[in-house]
Amino acid sequence: MALRRTFPTPDVVERPRLRPIDFVIGAGVLAGIYAVLRLGQVMTVSFNPAHASSTVSTDPVHLPGYALRSLSRMFIALGLSIVFTFVYATAAARSRRAEKILIPTLDVLQSVPILGFLAITVTAFLALFPHSLLGLECASIFAIFTSQAWNMTFSFYHSLTTQPRELDEATRMMRLTKWQRFWKLDVPGSMIGLVWNGMMSFGGGWFFLTASEAITVNRHSYALPGIGSYVAAASEKAQLSRVLLAIGVMVVMVLGVNFLFWRPMVAWTERFRIEETEAAERPRSIMLDALRRSRVPGLIAGSVRPVSVLLDRATRPFGIAERPLEVNRSRRRAGDSVFAVAASGLAIAGAWQALAYIQQQIGLDQFVHAFWLGAITFVRVIIVVVVSTIIWVPIGVKIGLSPRLARSAQPIVQVLASFPANFLFPFAAAFFIATTISLNWGAIVLMALGAQWYILFNTIAGAMAIPSDLIEAMDNFGVSGRQRWKRLILPAIFGSYVTGGITAAGGAWNASIVAEVVTYGSHTLVATGLGAYIVASTVDGNFAKTLTGIIVMSIYVVAVNRLVWRQLFRLAERKNFT
Repeated sequence: MALRRTFPTPDVVERPRLRPIDFVIGAGVLAGIYAVLRLGQVMTVSFNPAHASSTVSTDPVHLPGYALRSLSRMFIALGLSIVFTFVYATAAARSRRAEKILIPTLDVLQSVPILGFLAITVTAFLALFPHSLLGLECASIFAIFTSQAWNMTFSFYHSLTTQPRELDEATRMMRLTKWQRFWKLDVPGSMIGLVWNGMMSFGGGWFFLTASEAITVNRHSYALPGIGSYVAAASEKAQLSRVLLAIGVMVVMVLGVNFLFWRPMVAWTERFRIEETEAAERPRSIMLDALRRSRVPGLIAGSVRPVSVLLDRATRPFGIAERPLEVNRSRRRAGDSVFAVAASGLAIAGAWQALAYIQQQIGLDQFVHAFWLGAITFVRVIIVVVVSTIIWVPIGVKIGLSPRLARSAQPIVQVLASFPANFLFPFAAAFFIATTISLNWGAIVLMALGAQWYILFNTIAGAMAIPSDLIEAMDNFGVSGRQRWKRLILPAIFGSYVTGGITAAGGAWNASIVAEVVTYGSHTLVATGLGAYIVASTVDGNFAKTLTGIIVMSIYVVAVNRLVWRQLFRLAERKNFT
């Protein structure tokens, strides 16, 4: 009987072997899973609010653990912000009636300071998770979420409303489902701006880390183990050496996050650039190159692909991404009228209840004082936005148009933007005390430290999204200087700048709550302004005054957004800025 010789199939011969990089990436994935499980344990330990402040020590040995705890809160809040951005911005961009409510609501949410959210959410989360640290953790994460989500939502909404018409028509001709359109056009088309705004939002979360980890509400102080509460405790004890040590740990952590997460994301988003010719030089990332050489990401993606297929099938009943059918105009007007009456009724009822409560507690004349304080803070906000625009728009364009410069400048910009500037507030307070400089002027600088980066990052994102073939055409025709800015750069970055400007203004308003009241040791510097008013009322537990301050701040922010920024948004949507 003759033996048949068998040969390996081509699949067996060409099957790739495990590489050393696979073991490194696999070990990293396992370490991440272990960190998540460990985090779940420490976030659910027993908690006694009466001894909350005693859990934070200024001993440097605790700094690494505190830093990791803070970093975990930041990434959880970032994940929640991404989900919120996709849902909220898509609803606002795709529904004409929803847009009329969601965008003004977003203006209001952006104007509400973190202390305004904490005044309500701390008590609610502590009641939801009694005798567990999870309640305070949820309140802290939610506070960080409020410092990240609005900027990303505005960016994604702007991308959806300014999509190229030809791409929109292509999705309709190919009869993509709404789910397919979202993942094949909406998300990829906004990815560059979304990543850069995500970096900026992440930096905004760092800025408010101290306020979200060391909380004083209604004369009760709560503190979570974290690098923000560590700096707050060291500042209270006037331990500048411990603050400097925390700053060093913070710089190392920001650089690590930039290398392992944001730099690979920036390099990966280059695949979504819309252009006809390939750029001569693109951003590179060692981490991204390692992930591309490893089989681990492919194995993980393969394991979740069946879920993607099921979601695709489940969303087909929602319809095709085609142009909506024409409806009777009189019926549409009637529907709009009913919608407007219902929305207006709810808004009026809510406003009436709020004003009745304020009248009963402190009197409506308190609004006069609050509006005067708001005007002072508003002047500071205008100065911050104008000066930031003059300084950072040219720098952002220079960085965004040069991949080589972007690669070298990104870590520096990321450190500057992600570094919580309020870590420097104790040194600023010591300087103001020594030089007798009033915080009424110093608050402008402190507010700028937390708000100016929104303009820089959005300008960089807008410049990076300019197709390289247009830049090459300008070079070939010898268009430079003022003409180049007028015909190419300003129209291209205008929409991104408006997004940065509106979020920078909102960030400046929010930063006023930490910039107009600065504590160092036994000294407390207070500036005249609406931010200091809200801080004082929140600490005293006077909810009526806190509500008054929040309403006034919301009125200022919404009015400016409606009268200025929204008009600029519409100008960007029409693409006729010249």
